Amino acid sequence: MPFTYNRTIRFSDTDAAGVVYFANTLSICHEAYEESLKVSGINLKDFFTNPAVGFPIVHANVDFFRPLFSGDQVIVNLTPQKIGAERFEINYEIFLTDVLVAKAVTRHVCIDPGSRNKQELPAEIVEWLESFRKEMEGMERRKAREVI
Repeated sequence: MPFTYNRTIRFSDTDAAGVVYFANTLSICHEAYEESLKVSGINLKDFFTNPAVGFPIVHANVDFFRPLFSGDQVIVNLTPQKIGAERFEINYEIFLTDVLVAKAVTRHVCIDPGSRNKQELPAEIVEWLESFRKEMEGMERRKAREVI
């Protein structure tokens, strides 16, 4: 099951045309990512200031389907998945009411900040990723039973 983050679009999120500035969509997605880490028990200060591990984003993509305006109440659903020993990606869906208005993906690589070399994901991130994988597998099994 995806993590759900509720967010009100602020005036500061918008551009001169009054719609959410494209880059701010990724910022909103990152807020949802941070909240999902916090809710899972990860200390954000320790996570983002750890001198032994970093998680730079090496790929980001957003598809826009409808504009968002100041005051809109959106729901961001995020689903992370492990894609290698040192990589994970997060898929985001942004909804306004029941309408999908944008989809995004960010891909992260675990590195040693000093050497900038890739390293394996730490246990707390693997646990965070596993919790989503297990939840998704459980949902798929429940759906399969409903079909039978």
